[in-house]
Amino acid sequence: MENVTIVDNQSKADGQPIKKPSSSAFRLGSSTLSVHAGEARQKPNDAITDSICCSSTYTFESTQSILDYIEQKQDREEYGRYGNPNEKVVERKLAALDGAEDAIIYSSGMAAIVGLLMAKLSAGDEIVFFDQCYHRSREFCAKHMSRFGVVTRQVKTGDFDAMEAAINERTKMIVSESPTNPHLTVIDLEQFVALGKAHEVETLIDATLATPFNVRPIDYGVDYVWHSATKYMGGHNDLLAGVICGSKENLESVRKLRGILGGINSPHNMYLLERGLKTFALRMERHNENGQRIAEFLEKHPRIEKVFYPGLESHPSHSIAKQTMKGFGGLITFLVRDADWKQTAAVVDACRIPKIAPSLGGVESLIEQPLVMSYLDYSPEERQRFGIYDNMIRMSCGIEDADDLIADLKQALDS
Repeated sequence: MENVTIVDNQSKADGQPIKKPSSSAFRLGSSTLSVHAGEARQKPNDAITDSICCSSTYTFESTQSILDYIEQKQDREEYGRYGNPNEKVVERKLAALDGAEDAIIYSSGMAAIVGLLMAKLSAGDEIVFFDQCYHRSREFCAKHMSRFGVVTRQVKTGDFDAMEAAINERTKMIVSESPTNPHLTVIDLEQFVALGKAHEVETLIDATLATPFNVRPIDYGVDYVWHSATKYMGGHNDLLAGVICGSKENLESVRKLRGILGGINSPHNMYLLERGLKTFALRMERHNENGQRIAEFLEKHPRIEKVFYPGLESHPSHSIAKQTMKGFGGLITFLVRDADWKQTAAVVDACRIPKIAPSLGGVESLIEQPLVMSYLDYSPEERQRFGIYDNMIRMSCGIEDADDLIADLKQALDS
């Protein structure tokens, strides 16, 4: 399906086309791609699903067949650390969803960004991050890449003047999430890409919270798009996976290094991810709907001080989000009014439907207090710097009935 030419029907919830660069490459709709992209029309044993290929190594008929494989660059398997047939199907499907030439699957989202940065950065290089980001991404770059001589600079999220000022002749990449975690700040991708091109540095967007259903950074010219496929793409809280999407040329060295580092995924996990992707577009519609309704409810509740959700007019990124995103996802962050951390924890504990757990994007709603779940080892000053407050709650809205989730939050806040 990668070569099918058809009108791209991606649009916002109100039926109007989203703002994005014009392109001559038209694609099938998200749901059609989710179901069919990357798969052979006729499969072994005439099965409609791809069978799980459990093999650590792959055989050759003769020495000549090995030489043919190497010299002709044949598309077949050699050894499990370099990939498996199930993985290839999922990579093609994810590349199609993101509008990219290629995609590389890893064993987790963190393995994906580690693999990309290790392949692209050397001692003396620098990268510039917007400071609203997943704390493990920040930790890897600031604490571990620095051991190899790579410098990480962090600037205020959305401040393109500060980002430009941080770029110098050693800068190799600029990095951002969009939307960010947990503040849901949406980045102006056109400005982000323009900055990268002006200084001839590569661009990386973590689009885990948006997913390619809501925004496709590749359309704007972003070099690399990173997803934790554990989240919305898998969608059922039953697997770990990460993916980097981009051009074949840019990803060639990344794929070669993955074969050395070995951060691959198993055929069983790839089967689960492919299965989860079949309903990806349907689930995202419900996540978007639930997220918007629950954010609107919370914003009106007297016990809520502030709601972070780009679908709300009160959110600083609402304007750019409305222009560029099809929907706003299922993740909501909010502050409980006049509450300390224990009172905030009591609200979390009083919820009956969302489970208390890290992660997001699954069919089950999850809820957590970022202070407790992820930032206990940070000092109060560090938490203040990164906008992590004692009265902050993060909720990942699943696909349950929105009325039930709202009623549950109401009783928890009122109790």
